[in-house]
Amino acid sequence: MKAVAALLLAGMLILWAELPTGSAWSCPPVRITCALHRPPNQCFIDRQCPRRKKCCQTFCGRKCISKPPAIPV
Repeated sequence: MKAVAALLLAGMLILWAELPTGSAWSCPPVRITCALHRPPNQCFIDRQCPRRKKCCQTFCGRKCISKPPAIPV
């Protein structure tokens, strides 16, 4: 019984760690790929970025980026 409870707790902690940090926007699509086999990453999850920035895949590795400006229609 203790093993089941420990597994449930571990699962909940993993899910909690991946929850969004309150940013309502999503990362922009990447249309160009980097020539490097393993490009350097500045971050892996949003929590590693300063406030109001998001960890996004860029053309060459993951970086903390600000929300892109809205394009008027």
